[in-house]
Amino acid sequence: MLTSTIITTTTSTISSTAAGIAMTTSPGLPEYGVLAVIALILLLSAKEILSASEKWNRSLDCSLNMTIMPLLVSFVAIVIFKISEII
Repeated sequence: MLTSTIITTTTSTISSTAAGIAMTTSPGLPEYGVLAVIALILLLSAKEILSASEKWNRSLDCSLNMTIMPLLVSFVAIVIFKISEII
């Protein structure tokens, strides 16, 4: 009897704590979206500068594109989220 009371009390305490954490966590994008935008700007600038130099080759273009594309998708998601937040 005592064991079941302790288990019930512990379970209800854990459930209420988890519910409190879930209710206070704000949904949305993390605050590190600014870093992704800054990285995207730096990589796009580097691609533009390097494309005019003699160091430019196909391998460098592919490497920069592989890093720019995920950041571009993140940027679009951030913009859509911010617009939907305003509306």
